[in-house]
Amino acid sequence: MPKYMEIADVLRKRIKDGTYPKDSLLPYQTELVEEFGVSRMTIKNAVNILIMEGLLLTKRGLGTKVLNHSFWGKDTSSVTEYKGLSYQMKQEKRTLTSQVITFEVCFPTTRIQEMLQITAEQPIYHVIRLRILEGNPYILEHSYMPLDLVSGLTKEILEESVYDYLLQDLGYKFAGAYRTFQAAKSDEYDQTYLACQADDPVLELEQIIYLESGRPVDYSCSRNRNDVRGYSMLDMKPDLLQHRKK
Repeated sequence: MPKYMEIADVLRKRIKDGTYPKDSLLPYQTELVEEFGVSRMTIKNAVNILIMEGLLLTKRGLGTKVLNHSFWGKDTSSVTEYKGLSYQMKQEKRTLTSQVITFEVCFPTTRIQEMLQITAEQPIYHVIRLRILEGNPYILEHSYMPLDLVSGLTKEILEESVYDYLLQDLGYKFAGAYRTFQAAKSDEYDQTYLACQADDPVLELEQIIYLESGRPVDYSCSRNRNDVRGYSMLDMKPDLLQHRKK
């Protein structure tokens, strides 16, 4: 992810958690340059992203004002974010807990073999977790991880952050992720744990996380109520930022 997008994520989270209150002025660009240790151009690019999202308004001579009127009316997560939900909510200073519903070792189905690039004889962890945000059901996660890659997984780890365990304790580095999104009908799990009705739509995120070695370390399917969470992506041509600087 480009540095200006990382900084835009930080500024966006500060607006959301009230660090930069509505109607306040964003710190001067010189202050942000010093804080993040980047060029003024990088800060301009980050600010331009938030202007286009409707979070900031810049007027010459008056500074940059925090509007807090983004285009989205519900929680959104960037489609390029794959450091994990625990990391994201920690950055936003929000309370996230996990209820472990299923935690077992089993052998993979044909579908899971394809997703994790393993054989039928290679055991996996099968995990179902309910992620609870600020006391409310948020996301229902169905995860599958190869046993030979994710050794020592425990319920205590699942109640905290699996990705912290992979990155910090096991020392892995993520190379990237493949993601697909689709609308789906709620199933029995959704209706039980997400307070869905039988005819309520849910949003399903299916993803595979790859290590630098090229091996998939996690295949998951995350489901949430359509009115609770969404995903967003800002797609800009590089020259658009140049035009905004003039």
